[in-house]
Amino acid sequence: MKKAVITGMGVISPIGNDIDTFWASIKAGKSGVGPITHFDPSGFDSKIAAEVKDFDPSLYMEKRDARKMAHFTQFAVAAAVQAWNESKLDAASEDLERVAVVLGNGIGGIEIFEESFKKLLESGPTRMLPMTVPMMIGNEAAGTACASGSDALGQALDMIRAGRADVVVTGGTEGALTEFAVGGFCMLKALSTAYNDTPQKASRPFDSARDGFVIGEGAGIVILESEEHAKARGAKILVELAGYGASSDAYHITAPEPSGDGGARAISLALKDAGIAPEGVAYYNAHGTSTQMNDPIETAMVKKAFGAHAYKMKVSSTKSMTGHMIAAAGAVEAIVCALAIRDGFFPPTINLDKPDVACDLDYVPNVGVKGTIDAAASGSLGFGGHNACVVLRKYS
Repeated sequence: MKKAVITGMGVISPIGNDIDTFWASIKAGKSGVGPITHFDPSGFDSKIAAEVKDFDPSLYMEKRDARKMAHFTQFAVAAAVQAWNESKLDAASEDLERVAVVLGNGIGGIEIFEESFKKLLESGPTRMLPMTVPMMIGNEAAGTACASGSDALGQALDMIRAGRADVVVTGGTEGALTEFAVGGFCMLKALSTAYNDTPQKASRPFDSARDGFVIGEGAGIVILESEEHAKARGAKILVELAGYGASSDAYHITAPEPSGDGGARAISLALKDAGIAPEGVAYYNAHGTSTQMNDPIETAMVKKAFGAHAYKMKVSSTKSMTGHMIAAAGAVEAIVCALAIRDGFFPPTINLDKPDVACDLDYVPNVGVKGTIDAAASGSLGFGGHNACVVLRKYS
């Protein structure tokens, strides 16, 4: 079976708009959460978000092209340019029929929908944005909700293994910090509301004082290649994408199945796919949303999948720093795993001051630690009970 390897990575995130800045922020335990600035949040229960800051699309695309793209597409293109440049691929020398794109997205260009719908109501259909439909649809950037970034990586892995492509540009993207989206999540009682005055404390996975997730935005993109293709062109191989697993709880439209069996199944399938025993995984990047339901259920899920080893490995949720980037989360967190393997560093879970009694694993509280990581896993759980897990391994 062909090996699939990562040769380039790119990120647009609330804590950095390139890999080096992003990783430095993760290692320093920096929060990207703050007051919402994209719109006036005064009438909302939750007034905070993890917004992308100082993003300049003109660094990655022509301004006229950017004007025809929703935010989530701009983020994806920017992260893809970063990843492509790091991989040192040359489009002129590649057989582009053998280069694929697989991206995950959950919500699409919702800000375009809002703006056009407002114009429709106020001024009639002739005042709607001409590019409303192509800009808002999820396939503009190319849904399994919050697990779709991980699923995209899994589909890309299968394409490489099957020989359907030599190179896949893959990951996830989201740009849904709008009144409609935030209002919808507020109505679900899913967002943090207790920390509007101290936003950097709001995302606190596994902590007893957590009260909901913090919505984020951004993109994570990797260049995945077959090992033989990467070696033939002399590419620098960063890490191996070794396994993928997915499952469905078929339990509830928003809540995970209480026992954690479904999520544990996805992890076990990913480990089997990678040919790695549970004891071979040193680090698990948790979905870790900071919601009352997710964190103890995910803890139970990890225990079922890893057995006694769950208490020996490191677990952390980097959503404590990035917020929940929805469809971008799985891809960005896979990138965290790749960087953790590269540098031998376990990222922290910040704001973990008093763990929930039902959350009793080593979540690397507040300060990251050094250590050897030969393999890492990243889990993602989506609305509707969809679970996905990817396993990354040090390349040799």
